[in-house]
Amino acid sequence: MKFQFFASIAAALCLSANVGAAAFDNVAPMSDTDGNPVNCHGGGILKVDSVYYWYGEHRPGHEANYQKGVSCYSTTDLVNWKNEGIVFEKVDDPSSEIQKHCTIERPKVVYCPKTGKYVLWFHHELAGRGYEAARCAVAESDTPVGPFKLKWSGRVNPGVYPMNMEPRQVKGIVPDEWWTEEWFKLVDKGVFVERDIDGGQMSRDMTVFVDDDGKAYHVYSSEENLTLQIAELNDDYNAHTGKYIRIFPGGHNEAPVVFKHGGKYWMVTSGCTGWAPNKARMMWADDMLGEWHMVEGKTPCIGPDAELTFGGQGTYCAEMGGNLVFMADKWTPKCLAGSGSLWLPILFDREGTPVIPFVTKW
Repeated sequence: MKFQFFASIAAALCLSANVGAAAFDNVAPMSDTDGNPVNCHGGGILKVDSVYYWYGEHRPGHEANYQKGVSCYSTTDLVNWKNEGIVFEKVDDPSSEIQKHCTIERPKVVYCPKTGKYVLWFHHELAGRGYEAARCAVAESDTPVGPFKLKWSGRVNPGVYPMNMEPRQVKGIVPDEWWTEEWFKLVDKGVFVERDIDGGQMSRDMTVFVDDDGKAYHVYSSEENLTLQIAELNDDYNAHTGKYIRIFPGGHNEAPVVFKHGGKYWMVTSGCTGWAPNKARMMWADDMLGEWHMVEGKTPCIGPDAELTFGGQGTYCAEMGGNLVFMADKWTPKCLAGSGSLWLPILFDREGTPVIPFVTKW
């Protein structure tokens, strides 16, 4: 195992032959081709022909004291990132769902071959309501650099029960006293699902995963951030089909990162500790809408501060330069615009289990 691991690390350090010297620098702050700090957080990567597009949350600080919307940067060499601007913009209209004081988090863009549209999904909170709305939202564009236009905003699958939960097996009345043994039993049975069944399921930290068969899935923290849910998307990638499951009820997982290797689906998540880093968790399944298994007590991270995910929180797995890259944010709450990025190789040990080592530059 040790030999396999160190051989993999050596391979990771040589990956610059594929992607260009020091394409990923996990120490120095990132700047765009104009020399300005990159403001792109909680996002993901989409490759179109030979261009990589990096979408993320614009955050207050640097050039603005409010969140403008979804930012985008592009590159052909994984070293020099051009600022493409705000590709999904909030509006200065108090009556709009996307008025400038709303919150946009975890934006992900996928391309739909059926429609030819670029489809943006994000976690959406309405202005003045904190994190109460717990919505997802969808916008579309004819080009990867926008402008993206809002299609809808709302909760997930209203009126529909998860495939792996018996309907009405518990009353949707949440006890006043939380975190008790009885309360956990109710969470496990689906008390929050029942509570929200009419209006739809909560959706906060999220990602979108497109399988190699073209099927797409929305993966999100739900049920007051206590339970992960996975919902199938339609062929247009812009709405849910009504098929969804809930996994690890009461497990308190967020920031899902999903990828596939050797026919197996993997997910790396974080615990719920606000902006503070914590130990990454790891789980796997043979089917996206099947049974998921937790790799108990084991984080995929190896190296200094591995127990705190190297000070970061995962956001996406991207295939870049022929390598799987674990993208994470190093949040700085006092200036979210200045939050750093971690871009680390995802390797696999002899048993095919993911390993994420800390590499300063590669």
